[in-house]
Amino acid sequence: MSAKKTPPPQTADVGALVLSGGGARAAYQVGVLKALAELTPDSEPNPFKIICGTSAGAVNALLIASHPGTFKEAVSRLCDLWMGLTVDDIYRSSWTSLLGNISTITLSLFNHGVARRRPLALLDNSPLRQLVNDSIPFANIQRNLDEGRLRAVCVNAMSYNQGESVSFFQGSEELTEWRRFRRCGERTRLTVDHLMASAAIPTLFPCVKIGDEYFGDGAVRQLAPISPALHLGASRVFVVGVSDNRSPVHWGKRRQAPKHSPSLAQIGGQLFNAAFIDSLEGDLEHLDRVNLLLGSVDDKGLIGLSPLRPVESAVIEPSQSLDRLAGRKVRYLPPALRWLFRSTGATTSGGGASAASYLLFEKPYLGELVELGYQDAMWERDKLRDFLRPRTQLVEVEHKSLFGIRVKPAAEASNGNTPQ
Repeated sequence: MSAKKTPPPQTADVGALVLSGGGARAAYQVGVLKALAELTPDSEPNPFKIICGTSAGAVNALLIASHPGTFKEAVSRLCDLWMGLTVDDIYRSSWTSLLGNISTITLSLFNHGVARRRPLALLDNSPLRQLVNDSIPFANIQRNLDEGRLRAVCVNAMSYNQGESVSFFQGSEELTEWRRFRRCGERTRLTVDHLMASAAIPTLFPCVKIGDEYFGDGAVRQLAPISPALHLGASRVFVVGVSDNRSPVHWGKRRQAPKHSPSLAQIGGQLFNAAFIDSLEGDLEHLDRVNLLLGSVDDKGLIGLSPLRPVESAVIEPSQSLDRLAGRKVRYLPPALRWLFRSTGATTSGGGASAASYLLFEKPYLGELVELGYQDAMWERDKLRDFLRPRTQLVEVEHKSLFGIRVKPAAEASNGNTPQ
């Protein structure tokens, strides 16, 4: 049997934007995008033909993808939206709503743990649905696709029925669906339900029914967050995360000895981190290892294996602890939420400030995140300008790791399948 030949590397330049989940932490993404908009050449109306988002990142992704103007205009609209947000724009914060939801959860214990009218959740995020309907013209997504401004848009959600990550995408006709272990890509026309499902943090926000299945937050069971962009044909990937763990500044720091056993919010915060942060960090590390492996093997050594091609990537993540920022801003929450956060330990003293960082949709906190994202991106402006520059052909760039940004070659199978 003759060996399979490796096809030539892809030469089309297709940039992808990958926005991870993180609740209120997604305001950091807005600051990074604000810097990118300033650094984007005027000759390039949209540097990203593929836009992928998860959870709160899906809100940012779809607002940009549906905007009728340039990338700079879309980011400006996104900044205005976030800087005007309050908790009540995302979920109801009154005593009546909070105690009513707690009562519903309690009553569900007498009905096999199932609510009689609507899915169980501690918070009512119906204001978010209204905000999304008012802010995102979903019909424009297809218009931008038809005009060639976009190649694909993707929103990730988790199926409670199947227990797998589903990437709902709307894109060019040549794109095909895919299936891997515990994850798949499904072509559809994106709606507010897909976005609400992607942002439905388990236990906090109600799941959403799409077709015959119920879906929740896309960060849950998302084993390979970068994979959808690669399946959709990306040759360059820009990732905005919401964790400071990858920054060398924080490596090797001694952890403060605990003064008490973990509070409910501290436990919840670690679960949120596992869903929103760990998968992305693991996926990035996996790409690094694949790149090193490919760099050490010549072309002959790849004969008979799945053909691989290089994919440029860059990552921006916070240079400061978002937990500490959130711990100082809990006092700005409405009274009912202040009680909830303090009673469950979602404070610095309670050890659960991490949980608070996902739900603190108030301007003093959001404003700091936007500014931090902007400063982190502008600190690496020269590298970002180089990354944003349109390519006539794919080139490998030096593998570097410097605080919040990494500019390096990643790898993907040339038929759209990732090695993850």
